Amino acid sequence: MHADMAHELDVRGLPPPEPFEHIIHALQTLPAGACLHVLIHREPYPLYEMLRNSGYAWQTDAQADGSFSVRISRSA
Repeated sequence: MHADMAHELDVRGLPPPEPFEHIIHALQTLPAGACLHVLIHREPYPLYEMLRNSGYAWQTDAQADGSFSVRISRSA
């Protein structure tokens, strides 16, 4: 994947439901073939069900500062 095909969204510290809303909006406007890299202050369990039901794949990694990095892309 090319670096220009990754889009970053930092929603750390936003009150609910703003992180979820920002992520959904970003996914709706994400160019075909691109990946969304989300930085969030807690693991987004409610997001996973929506992603699964909408045909997305994701990988979540815990960060040293206690936040999470989630890479989201369309399932092949």
